[in-house]
Amino acid sequence: MTQSESDVDLSRDAFLSGQLQILQPRQGYRAGIDPVLLAASVPAQAGDSILDLGCGAGVAGLCLARRVPGITLTGLELQAQYAELARHNSAENGIDMTVILGDIAAPPTEIKDKQFSHVIANPPYFDQASRTAADDIGREVALAGSTPLSDWVATAAKRTCPKGTVTFIHRTERLPDLLSAFRSHLGSLEALPLAPRSGRAAKLILLRGRKNGNAEFRLHQPWILHEGDKHLADAENYTPATACILRDAASLDFPA
Repeated sequence: MTQSESDVDLSRDAFLSGQLQILQPRQGYRAGIDPVLLAASVPAQAGDSILDLGCGAGVAGLCLARRVPGITLTGLELQAQYAELARHNSAENGIDMTVILGDIAAPPTEIKDKQFSHVIANPPYFDQASRTAADDIGREVALAGSTPLSDWVATAAKRTCPKGTVTFIHRTERLPDLLSAFRSHLGSLEALPLAPRSGRAAKLILLRGRKNGNAEFRLHQPWILHEGDKHLADAENYTPATACILRDAASLDFPA
């Protein structure tokens, strides 16, 4: 970065208990735990290639690279300011990441000419037509972009190697749309709900498909994020397994 963090209104945030230091806009879109959970769920091994669609400031891909050294990491990002942040964050954290500026609906040649072992995405969660737009343009594009979910999935599937995986994290109310899009391009679909607490409805879903997969659809038992029936104090109360993901870069494995 050629400007100080205060000059461009950025914050420096620690992920994975400080294993990653990430610059993010204070007022724009800010990554939370969702991209960390997404990264933890990818069944990647050293030597695999990863494409992060809509990589933002690079959190998901960098978390995955910290957990699985030796992967080749590429990010595609529509917004120039976030692509620049992703490049900075990868360099500052000592992780090689090729960040390409471009549109998921019409990927640039650098993406179209390649296929990857695994493709991941944390697409915008909301429908532009059913919400009030955020004041910050970058935040609005990240929360409710104009590209349909079906385009995200189609691009992900095209860029995946045979037998490779595509993994998305999204809100559960969009699961019907996601399943329809995944079924058009991928097989061996698996959905892992992420529930805030035991006995609570899942608010997020991890959905994975495999290129040329032919196994039946599997809906797994929910992964529980927090301990107890309710939040009793102003303190973190993640389950031990979730805390290991968020602090220690542990994996979030789909049930066998």
